[in-house]
Parts: sequence; C-alpha cells; structure tokens
Amino acid sequence: MLAAAGAAVLGSAGAPAGAAPGGKRAVRVRTGMDLLAGEEWARLRGETVGVVSNLTAVDREYRHLVDRMHAAGVRIGGIFGPEHGFRGAAPAGGGAARSTDARTGLPVFDGYLATPEDWARLFAEAGVRTVVFDMQDVGARFYTYIWTLYESMAGAAAGGLRYVVLDRPNPIGGWASGPVLDPAFASGVGRKEIVLRHGMTVGELARFFQGEWLPRVRLEVVACEGWHGGLFARDTDVPWVMPSPNMPTPETALVYPGTCLFEGVTSLSEGRGTTRPFELAGAPGLDFRWRDRLAGHDLPGAEFREAYFEPRVGKFEKQLCAGVEVRVSDPAVFDPIRTAVAMLYEARKYPGFAWRDDGAGARRPFFVDLLAGGSRLRTMLDAGATVADVAGAWQPETAAFEKRRRPYLLYRRPAR
Repeated sequence: MLAAAGAAVLGSAGAPAGAAPGGKRAVRVRTGMDLLAGEEWARLRGETVGVVSNLTAVDREYRHLVDRMHAAGVRIGGIFGPEHGFRGAAPAGGGAARSTDARTGLPVFDGYLATPEDWARLFAEAGVRTVVFDMQDVGARFYTYIWTLYESMAGAAAGGLRYVVLDRPNPIGGWASGPVLDPAFASGVGRKEIVLRHGMTVGELARFFQGEWLPRVRLEVVACEGWHGGLFARDTDVPWVMPSPNMPTPETALVYPGTCLFEGVTSLSEGRGTTRPFELAGAPGLDFRWRDRLAGHDLPGAEFREAYFEPRVGKFEKQLCAGVEVRVSDPAVFDPIRTAVAMLYEARKYPGFAWRDDGAGARRPFFVDLLAGGSRLRTMLDAGATVADVAGAWQPETAAFEKRRRPYLLYRRPAR
C-alpha cells in the first residue's frame, strides 16, 4: 500500500489467489467490509451508525452489510440509499421513497440528489454519530454513487460526524483517462473536477475529496487487502452484484465510461432495453458499414461485432437497430473513451445524427456536454476533428490529474 495522506487508513494491499473463471486463479481480495466483519464490528460499537449503501455491499456469501451489522447488534439509526434505492428497486434517475426495510425494520432514507444540507438534516434526524459508506462503484465520473459519497461526506463534515468508507476494488482497474470536468458543467453526473475514467476506488476518492475540498470531514478508510490497480473485476474473487439495472456484468463496466456518452445522442441507442446495455449500440438508420469503418481505427483491446437488436424500452423502442457489439479483448490496453470517440466520429457520417438537446439554455444545451464534462468533445467532432485530435486534446489534463491524485492513492498501479 502507498503511504497514507490525510485520513486514517486501515488494512493493506497484499497479493495472491483463490479460484476463478477462464481457467485462471482468482486473486483473493478482502474488502473493507470483510475486514470490519473480521473485527466483529468493534470500531462501530457504542455509537449510532448511519449506513450509506445499496445492494452491492455484500460478502462472499452474498450477505448484506446492513443485515450482518443488524444481526450482530450494531446500533443503526438509519439506512441511506443512492440512485436506484437501498435494495436496488428504483429505476435510473430515481431514488426510493422513505420507507422501513422489510428485513431489518430499520428506517430507510432517500439520499439520491440530496445536498450536503439535506444529508446533515437526515443524519441528525436519524441520530447518527458515525457514517459508514459501502457501495460498488464502476469507475466513471458520471456514475452517481461517487457523488452520493461526496455530498454525504460534506453533510457529515457539517455535523462533525465520523465518516468510515469500506473500500472495494475498482472493477475497471486503476488507470485514469479522459477529460477533466470543467466546473462550469458541474451537474448531478459530475460535481467536481476529476477525469471521466478516474481509476480510483471509493476509498481513494474519499481521500481525494477530503484533501481537495472537504478538509473538515473526519475520514477513515478501511482499505482492501489483495487488490492493486492492474486488476479488473474478472481477476478477483469479489462477488459481482450488478450495481444498477443497466450494469449487469463486469464487461458492461469496462465499456461504460465511453458508451454512456451515447446517452447524449438522440440518434444512437446505447443498448438500454436489451440484455447488453452499453455493449450494444446502433440505430435504425445505421448499417454494416459502421462496424467495417470502426475496424479500421487503431483501438487497442477493442473488437466490434456487427449486431442487430430491438430495444424493449428506451430509444427506438421495438424498432430494429443496426449497429455493433463492443467487445473488450484486452482490458489492460482498452481505452473506452477513445473507442467511443471513434464510434461517434463514424456515426456522424450517417444522415440524421443529432446531439440530445435538453433545452438548458445557450450556455450548455447538450446533455453530452454534462457527460463529457465540457463542450470540447462535441464541438471538435462537429468541426471535423479526427479521433486522434479529440482524444489527444485532454492528454495534458489527464496527466496533471494523475499527478494530483497521487498523494491519495492506497494501492500500487503497475505500468501500462
């Protein structure tokens, strides 16, 4: 493990193995939850705890953090759910209404889109003195769970509460890529200036948030043992629980930082409403030539299969779409954002290509700008820039971000 900076860190990065897919031996990883449970929850005894969590906070037997804590007699004042709710029943863009958890009888609060002031009020209402965060992130700036982390940390700081992050691996590895958010484009899909594919665990992000913007938070991170930044979800023995309805597999997470940008395009389906969301992309107006042109780009680790699909919901519902399935042959060299730029570049050659306009005014009328963290990607493509020009435009800021994040990292990053 790298040297700690600014917050208490418990646990350490180790190494070897268990059993796994594809004939390989899986790397044995102990999550922050595993380590805290191994201590019989000792550091939480005697305090009223608030748990910010969702369906992904499980051990190897798929027992949930809240269920185990409750059964062990830890005093829980309230459960706080993110987008999709605590048990994962809410759709995209929604939280779950305040309720009582059927299994434990504990009160459940909706934390989705809550401001720091909302969080401080909810924590006070639940009588919380220590906050525990445990959620599986997928490594992209616009995946909203990390902003639930940020806002709830800010709320905890306002109330003088202790904040404990139980760390989990980043399923798409520890490397950063993509543009840094322009503060003028801050929104619910990106609050602060981090790169699109941040390459950090939630524990590392919490340390980054504390060090850069939230110095008053009393942060503790229970670090994983056995993980490093060269490992992907498929390499470890940590159970995969789909963290949201359209994130079914670790393979989805690999492409998501790129193909989620298609949510900002009205003329392209990002595969929602199919069994392969974000891995399938296409539209009724496309054809086999999209795949053929993409195959001619220099996109290491990416393969494209000509595909036809009919979304059951969402864009082009019950319409036949032609497009591609994006397959990752080597995640260690795959760049999801550059790959998506190439896909957009080629899709713009078809009639009817259109960016999604949400009518937010002349300053930022396009949703893709919020996802990309600025207007540069869209305006460069509209001006006819090449894939290399677009992807190269953010390399200096990516390098600067990697340097900036270095003091907050907990795990080593092998050279690429």
